[in-house]
Amino acid sequence: MEEKIENIICTTDFSDSANHTIPYGIALAREFDAKLYLCHVIDLTTASRYGEAVVALEELKQQMRGYAHEQLHRLMQDQTVTWEPLIGIGNAADEIARLAVSKNTDIIISATHGRSGLKRSILGSVTARLMREVTCPLLVVRSPEHDFVQSADSKVMLNKILVGCDFSSDSLLALQKGFDLARRFHSVLHLVHVIEPPIYNQLLQSTLESEQTTQQELKSRLLQQLMGLATAHPVTLSTVRPALLIGKPHEELTKYAVLHNIDLIILGIRGHDLVGSLLAGSTTDRLMRLAACPVLLVYSTP
Repeated sequence: MEEKIENIICTTDFSDSANHTIPYGIALAREFDAKLYLCHVIDLTTASRYGEAVVALEELKQQMRGYAHEQLHRLMQDQTVTWEPLIGIGNAADEIARLAVSKNTDIIISATHGRSGLKRSILGSVTARLMREVTCPLLVVRSPEHDFVQSADSKVMLNKILVGCDFSSDSLLALQKGFDLARRFHSVLHLVHVIEPPIYNQLLQSTLESEQTTQQELKSRLLQQLMGLATAHPVTLSTVRPALLIGKPHEELTKYAVLHNIDLIILGIRGHDLVGSLLAGSTTDRLMRLAACPVLLVYSTP
């Protein structure tokens, strides 16, 4: 299946870190001949605490809309892609999710500062909440470390893609996205499964003990499963790299991505249910903070 993107939402709060999303939005809009919506959400929650602000609230909204409109046009100055400013008022994550539905969005691009600190708690918290609100793919980028888009004028350079695979329906959806992108950009696709010792130790001691299955045999079976996923898609096997790692998923995937110079990590998560929220709050959230390259989240229906 050919990867198809028609509508892109690129979010910014006008900070340098948030503006890092814009080259990605422009480059992807150019690559897919898509429409780009450059989105800023005005948050008036703090202003409503003061009487003077409440009295002049409508005037304040108009002033802030005007300022946002000017800033969005300044950021897109001289760009030739088809684009439109998108300004919302309210909670940032809620508004972006609502606007994404109204614009039939194929992908949202958001930023996070990553790692730690006050800045991360502000910008990162919006992205963390956003990944629990949206249903379309969410591309999370941050201040440049390893980028597959260097500037607004550059091409999309996806040479190596990593898909985290735990054989769930969610990860299989991410795998499909990985194959679609790999075909379009002629990328090498790394299919990576992380063995978590506590889980697999229990497996070895229970269901497999009677068969005297060794850990090596278990690894062999898992590699066969990964290869089975690879052969199920019409790609050249020489472009697929299956790999097994042992440890905590967010740590191992992060290290593997650095070691192999990965351009994009793709994860599948389930949205809008308790299990999805728990997963997003642990492995996915931690990986987004640690990863030195952008992370694409692909959602399945709960």
